[in-house]
Amino acid sequence: MNRILAVVTNQATYGTNPHRTGLWIAELVHFYDGVRQAGFEVDIVSPAGGQVPLDPRSTRWADKQAREYLNDRAFMSSLNRTTSAADVDPAQYAAIFYTGGHGVMWDFPSNVALQQAARQIYENGGVVSSVCHGASGLLNITLSDGSLLVDGRTVTGFSTIEERIAMVKRRVPFLLEDELRNRGAHYIRNTIPMTPFATADGRLVTGQNPYSTKAVTAKIIETLHRL
Repeated sequence: MNRILAVVTNQATYGTNPHRTGLWIAELVHFYDGVRQAGFEVDIVSPAGGQVPLDPRSTRWADKQAREYLNDRAFMSSLNRTTSAADVDPAQYAAIFYTGGHGVMWDFPSNVALQQAARQIYENGGVVSSVCHGASGLLNITLSDGSLLVDGRTVTGFSTIEERIAMVKRRVPFLLEDELRNRGAHYIRNTIPMTPFATADGRLVTGQNPYSTKAVTAKIIETLHRL
C-alpha cells in the first residue's frame, strides 16, 4: 500500500470563543508535498467532512511552498470538500497523519471514527503519526487489547511553553503536553521552543510544532520504507 490518510480539522474557532483558528496550512502542505515526492498518494479527511477552515495566522505567515499551494485552485478546492472520517476504509492506508492548528483540540480527541481508523492502520502494521497539536488525535486511541496507543511510548507535540509563546494558553481546552503525560506517554521536546524536533517510537512518529513538519515527514517516510 502506498496511500496515506492526512487528517485536518473542521473547527474554525477556539470553542465558543470567536477567536479564529483552523488548520495550520504549512503542516499539511509540507507533509503532503514531501510524501508525494517520495511516491505516496495522500487522501485528506476531516472529522465531519466538508470545509476545512484555515488558521489566519498560518496563511499570513505562509512560506513560499505553502503560498504555492494556497494559490493552487484544485488543492484549495479539495479542502472545501474533504471526506468524513466515518466514510474512510482504513484498510487502504499504510499510515495516518494528524495535522495541527489549534482547532484540532476540539474535534480530534473525541472522534470515534478517527480512533478506529488509526487503530486499524496501526494493528495492520502501519504508521500512526502527527505534528504539533495533531497529537490531540492520539490521546484516546485504544488498541484491541484495551491499552492506549501512547501509553509507555515516546512522543512529542506542541509544548506548554509554546502555548505561552503563542499567547493562547488561556484559550485552549487543555494542555497537550500534560494530557499526553496523563495517558502514560513519555513526552519529550526540544530544548529551544519553536524549533524543529521529531521522534519515532517504532511505528508511532510525532513532531513537536509547525516548524517540525518536514522533520517528522522524513521520519514517516523512513519508517514506511522499513516496513
